[in-house]
Amino acid sequence: MGEATKREQTGRLWGVGLGPGDPELVTVKAARLIGAADVIAFHSARHGRSIARSVAAPYLTEGQLEEHLVYPLTTETTDHPGGYQGAMDDFYADCAARLAAHLDAGRDVVVLAEGDPLFYGSYMHMHKRLADRYPCEVVPGVTSVSAAAAVLGRPLCERDEILTVLPGTLPPDVLADRLRSTDAAAVMKLGRTFENVREAFELAGRADEAWYVERATTDAQRTAPLNEVDPDEVPYFSLALLPSPINSTLTPPATKTAPEGSVTVVGLGPAGPEWMTPEVRAAIAGADDVIGYTTYVDRLPDRARQRKHGSDNRVESERGRVRTGPGP
Repeated sequence: MGEATKREQTGRLWGVGLGPGDPELVTVKAARLIGAADVIAFHSARHGRSIARSVAAPYLTEGQLEEHLVYPLTTETTDHPGGYQGAMDDFYADCAARLAAHLDAGRDVVVLAEGDPLFYGSYMHMHKRLADRYPCEVVPGVTSVSAAAAVLGRPLCERDEILTVLPGTLPPDVLADRLRSTDAAAVMKLGRTFENVREAFELAGRADEAWYVERATTDAQRTAPLNEVDPDEVPYFSLALLPSPINSTLTPPATKTAPEGSVTVVGLGPAGPEWMTPEVRAAIAGADDVIGYTTYVDRLPDRARQRKHGSDNRVESERGRVRTGPGP
């Protein structure tokens, strides 16, 4: 059997960008591919919550296989003989082998990626290990940098200005040198690095120009001048932005705060949709999350941006504690 024939019989690998967090910022192409895939793969830390899967949830379809790729560690130490990098290399090799098994079986695999798949994302590690062996395509997504500029209402760069993207894991003096020599900048990977990042902006003399953006485009988004942020409240999914100096007189919009949620308990009636009251129909249609006994939840139609949480009828207390947000 020739190599071309062999490739035609394998599945196709897709690296699909989901954008910065708002499910409505998933591209039409990404939504179509997610719904059509045989296998959906996504990463998470050991707590098991995947932001990527929560963003893609409105577009998933019944019967799809899921590959949950759980990192063996994040920032903690390891006794792996190769250290942190060795542990991660083994993890990515194992993930690639799991996906290759599906591809060899002729299944199309979509790997979900927050933001853009090839911009500081985990998908690139699958791409490097599989793209030369299987048909592969990358679907770009809206980056967190673009989203941060949008929620601030400040252009990133204009005319001949230079934009520099930096990882917050660099030493403060290195970051400061880069910040001095650029017009605009985005510093990624905050969280534990925040204090060093803010020190770098101060060393560069640019702290007063910088803005902090957290979870852009989601209901939990937050913006503030960089100097006003409490380091103990900075999650990983945030960045520091130095917008275009040409547009420094523009006033950013007011900070968006997360709205308070509410719980509505509804009865579905004795026999089907026709027995529901108009009030119940309206409450269900307007809900972000529907929680209940699986048999009842499954009777309800799927709606974009609405998440269903089904369980059996013996775990009422656990069901009541379902986490409805994407998590940190």
